[in-house]
Amino acid sequence: MKTFLKPLTSAEEKYYLQRFQEGDSEAKNILIERNLRLVAHVVKKYQGAEEDLDDLISIGTIGLIKAVSTFDQTKSARLSTYAARCIDNELLMMLRSRKKHSREVSLYEPIGTDKEGNEISLLDIIESPPVDIVDAYAARQDIHFLLTSLDSALTPREYQVICLRYGLYGIPEQTQKIIAQKLHISRSYVSRIEKTALKKLRHLFQEQT
Repeated sequence: MKTFLKPLTSAEEKYYLQRFQEGDSEAKNILIERNLRLVAHVVKKYQGAEEDLDDLISIGTIGLIKAVSTFDQTKSARLSTYAARCIDNELLMMLRSRKKHSREVSLYEPIGTDKEGNEISLLDIIESPPVDIVDAYAARQDIHFLLTSLDSALTPREYQVICLRYGLYGIPEQTQKIIAQKLHISRSYVSRIEKTALKKLRHLFQEQT
């Protein structure tokens, strides 16, 4: 799949949604372009179907455009949560429509294979909860935000303890006792540093949302 633009942060998303609601068409384009990565994530679920990937991306993008146009911030915390369902619905409607034109639709009829070569039916796709895709996508966004914010949000000592404690950047995960021995400080001090760092990071996420 092609490389997509970096997703918007929560603050950026709110800013462009506000601008779009005020009639700024360029803000709408930005919301669409910066969420195309989500289309690609949802489309992965349908790649076993006998459909061209570019067609799936195009149909998924139509769902994204509808999502941006109809999103209500009072009913959903993030655009991505709402958009994933709109994209999923658009793809399902396309599959059902094409099946109806060719022959009677059977939910149990194989429509292709997944990446492992197993047969999948329309029922398999319908029953796959879009929430899983949304959660995975949101988790990737959160992880990226966390890793890019660690250095600036924490003191050098806090940064060092968190990296060692949670095994970041390829470092093996270590206990507070081992970290204390490495840094020549008490275990209770390591615990305090960890708690302070985690409190800072939680606050950082709260500010983002």
